[in-house]
Amino acid sequence: MDKPGLSTNDAGLTHCSWRTAAPEYPHYHDHEWGVPVADDIQLYEKICLEGFQAGMAWITILRKREHFRRAFDGFDFRRVAQYGEADIERLMADPGIVRNRAKIVSTLNNARRACELVAESGSLAKWLWSFEPTPDERPTRVDLAYWTANPTSPASVRLSKALKKRGWTYVGPTTMYALMQATGMVNDHLEGCACREPIEALRRRFNRP
Repeated sequence: MDKPGLSTNDAGLTHCSWRTAAPEYPHYHDHEWGVPVADDIQLYEKICLEGFQAGMAWITILRKREHFRRAFDGFDFRRVAQYGEADIERLMADPGIVRNRAKIVSTLNNARRACELVAESGSLAKWLWSFEPTPDERPTRVDLAYWTANPTSPASVRLSKALKKRGWTYVGPTTMYALMQATGMVNDHLEGCACREPIEALRRRFNRP
């Protein structure tokens, strides 16, 4: 019998059970979620999409992601920082994205804040990865009980506070913990998942910005 939060497929491989919740999830789970990210544009995109996801299911955002990329110039924050009111109206009329004015305005605001952070620290990645939790802040075992009890972490709280202090929006502690999970700052594939050790190996080889 599978342990809580895990499921085994016909090939005998065990994964986090959410992998089977939608057709798009296997590839995302196996090849993207938890893989360390050091590219500034990719990190800005993930912050924005996690913000759009607030109050919604992630699968909704994942299914719209390619359209989001087209609508926001590939999430090149230097270009998005130049958007104005006409772009907000264009985006509000685009059925391919989540048409939430506050979240769209937040995306523009955060692009400007990203430009400021790059000017200040050299790269968005360098600054964000400085909030990677230390080993003593991580659990000895990542299981469903840990997931359920910890929608945030001390590191995600610190990151959220630091971003908010710099004027970023839609960057609450839960959203920032989801960012850390997605970008490999933590490895939250459950113990027993076939992807956990490969992701941990990637993290060991990863050159922190």
